[in-house]
Amino acid sequence: MPALHEVVVIGAGPVGATHALALGSGEIDVVAVDSRPAQTSLRGDRSLALSHAARLIFERLGVWSDLAATPQAVTPIVAIDISQRGGFGTTRLDATEQHLPALGYVVSYRALQTSLDAALARAGIRVEHGFTVERVSATPPCACVTGARDGVEESLTCKLAVVADGGGDMVSGIVRHHHDYGRVALVAHVWTREAQRGVAFERFTPVGPMALLPEGDHFGLVWTTSVHEADSLVALPEAQFLEKLKAAFGRHAGCFDRVSNRRSFPLFLEFTDRVVGERTVLLGNAAQALHPVAGQGLNLGLRDAWELAQELLGNPREQMGARAQLDAYAKRRRTDRWAGVAFTHGLLSIFGNDYALLRWPRGLALTLLDALPPLKRGFTRAILFGVH
Repeated sequence: MPALHEVVVIGAGPVGATHALALGSGEIDVVAVDSRPAQTSLRGDRSLALSHAARLIFERLGVWSDLAATPQAVTPIVAIDISQRGGFGTTRLDATEQHLPALGYVVSYRALQTSLDAALARAGIRVEHGFTVERVSATPPCACVTGARDGVEESLTCKLAVVADGGGDMVSGIVRHHHDYGRVALVAHVWTREAQRGVAFERFTPVGPMALLPEGDHFGLVWTTSVHEADSLVALPEAQFLEKLKAAFGRHAGCFDRVSNRRSFPLFLEFTDRVVGERTVLLGNAAQALHPVAGQGLNLGLRDAWELAQELLGNPREQMGARAQLDAYAKRRRTDRWAGVAFTHGLLSIFGNDYALLRWPRGLALTLLDALPPLKRGFTRAILFGVH
């Protein structure tokens, strides 16, 4: 019979590692399993948009200082410029209005994961690498995490299994809903003739949102478009691509000068009907995978990881993983979770179409948001810290 652990975290990526580190501060017996082989770097890199709330979480875990000290790993977002193509109305969210050093940060996924891996090692938290989880089963006394390593089946038993990786399909009895937006995100690095000043740009077009995120000496581009159009844009010569980009985005960010690393990936919304089960909790993409508009998905997952840890640490250890405890966590996080799902999906429904009748009310909404400081402050805080 395998040893009974208190918590097994499935996935040691940003969300899973955050939860494990938060639990480690309370001397909880926590084990993380990850399909990555030990002492291997991640394949490739990508940019992540972290909110100020995410920075606060990483500061509490002793991760932020290490990440911020990594050269070119962190770029502050001091303001966000929001507009729509083909209609009036703009708004600008500014960090100074919130009395914050930055609204958020664009960080290197590779650098963040390296800092989290180092923090797990410093905390002495056991990480089982090369462990691919196949299923999670549970009974009232305990949960069993079953997987394989080097072709050999292994299992871990625990009071609570926290699924922070994959689509949650390894957990039976939880229904997963899928909505295909029929669009893809074209991502690339884009340079402008003018130096970027820490301003992010969000522009809504008839096909979907476009974003430019400040990243070092360039911008990270996220361009929502059709599959056919994305294939064509990726194949275009650089000069022609930049002309297409200027026509779609305008001159809000300056004159586009150079582009690299063009690629695309499909866009969809997935979410589970519930996030807790018998001795089981789903976090991050295992619970919900959101459209990247407004950068809500990862930040929602990090808030969930932190709040679950506080729920577990705030109760007697003999109650670890009890259904009443998990239901209390799910109830407390329900508003923020569904607000994140509804906000991203609603933005696409309202702004991601070419209905002429909607251009005027969309422009009016952006104008009013910019003209009413209390409304703008509340909107910005909801994006940064979630809805409670």
